[in-house]
Amino acid sequence: MPDVTSQLRELFARLPQEIPVHVFVDRSRSPESARLADEFIAAVTAITPKITFHLHDGLDAAARRWNVDRTPTILFAPERYSIRYLGLPLGEESRTFIEAALLVGARADGLSQQSRTILQRIPGPKKVRVFVSITCPYCPGQALHAIRAAIAAPQRISAEIIDIQWNQDLAERYGAFSVPQTYADDAHIGMGAQAEELFFASLEAGEPQTIFIPENDAEEIRADLVIVGGGPAGLTAGIYAARSGLRAAIVERGPLGGQVAATPVVENYPGVSRIPGKNLVEIMVAHALEYVPLFPHEEVMAIEPGEEFTVRTSRRRFLCRAVLLATGARYRRLDVPGENRLAGRGVSYCSTCDGPLYQGKRAVVVGGGNTALTEALHLHHIGVDVTVIHRRETFRAQEHLTRALERENIPVRWNRVVSEILGDHTVTAVRLQDVHTGSTEDLATDAVFIAVGYDPETTLAQRLGLRLDANGFIAHDGSQRTSLPGVYVAGDVAGGFRQIVTATGAGAAAALTIAHDLMARH
Repeated sequence: MPDVTSQLRELFARLPQEIPVHVFVDRSRSPESARLADEFIAAVTAITPKITFHLHDGLDAAARRWNVDRTPTILFAPERYSIRYLGLPLGEESRTFIEAALLVGARADGLSQQSRTILQRIPGPKKVRVFVSITCPYCPGQALHAIRAAIAAPQRISAEIIDIQWNQDLAERYGAFSVPQTYADDAHIGMGAQAEELFFASLEAGEPQTIFIPENDAEEIRADLVIVGGGPAGLTAGIYAARSGLRAAIVERGPLGGQVAATPVVENYPGVSRIPGKNLVEIMVAHALEYVPLFPHEEVMAIEPGEEFTVRTSRRRFLCRAVLLATGARYRRLDVPGENRLAGRGVSYCSTCDGPLYQGKRAVVVGGGNTALTEALHLHHIGVDVTVIHRRETFRAQEHLTRALERENIPVRWNRVVSEILGDHTVTAVRLQDVHTGSTEDLATDAVFIAVGYDPETTLAQRLGLRLDANGFIAHDGSQRTSLPGVYVAGDVAGGFRQIVTATGAGAAAALTIAHDLMARH
């Protein structure tokens, strides 16, 4: 199998157009950014000559011509498009740069027909800003929605991708303390990653949209099995289903990998002693792609039982003989005053995505399990002054995480709950309540990272009328069969131990059960 560099060389070699890229740095004021820019340019130049870099030192005449007012800034083909990146696209954002360059070089936007139809109705001009961070695995997808819009409608749409680590003043001005966040003409249109059509629906409406109903019948795909959810359970099920002779498809409403993609470090997956969650996801996705088609950023709107199942998504319709729900779980909320109002303005559920903005600042992590301690250690290691808030007097986390917290001298406020999150425009403090005495105190902080567990994502299950257990998880017979024939379940949404290895095991078991059941029907 060719390596990534070879694949990129081949992709760029096929492009019909060169890609002029202008990079603005200030060597006297920020020699470090200039050094990083030089290294980045050298690395990209070694891959392809199709990208022609123009390096500018300071805000020169070209900067004035294209209204560049800060460094570092990158412009893509500014004579043709209005696409700029404020910062340097390192880490996860290197994906944004590479994919943007490929689109510009191909002069192709890659939009679905439904997105293009919406875009045609949007009057211009529109300035789309997407706030990102180099550690956020969800950000490149959202950034590329804006870039595709700018390529498809260069006279009406401009795209500005803003790296919060290089542009903290802009992040503070917009209150964009959770990434990705998207604005159009300063109106907030999206928090978090959106499916492509939802992005364009939000852009048209000027506010975040939560559902997209296709205006026309989507493309129809026939399969034996549709797997709803692209986390470890769903990806594994796809592999085992295909190896059992089934035609399967995996539909995931967000980025592939689920919560694992946002896990800083995984240390308990067999055969891999220590690996970033996003790297483990990349391995799983690459493996699954050898067997089964994947449909990320495509939300299932409805599942209709019948002689065969009809699975309607935001883009198309699937007809299948069986459905596997591997929809996972969503972050549990505190449900306290200030949480909703300050969401994305200091309230966060992902330290990997949002932690870098708080380097040198204060943060609290609320929770006492494995996730909470992993989040606290990650924040501590990237330079955040972190305190853990736990409602009990002992942790529920694995011993090695507890020892690591003690070793790093991370303070813990025991027997406390957060009763309110304080702040006018951004988080300034949390109000803590003693669980024994009921007394309260305010603890100053710039951010609140909430890690108090997860609730199963059972929306589709409830619409289907599936039986749930006493804890709200989808009930099954021990072989992953639900109360509705033809519908199966695997992963966190089925309860049990919330571990990657148990999710993959359940996914494999579900696929084998489904293959057995479908063969028995003949």
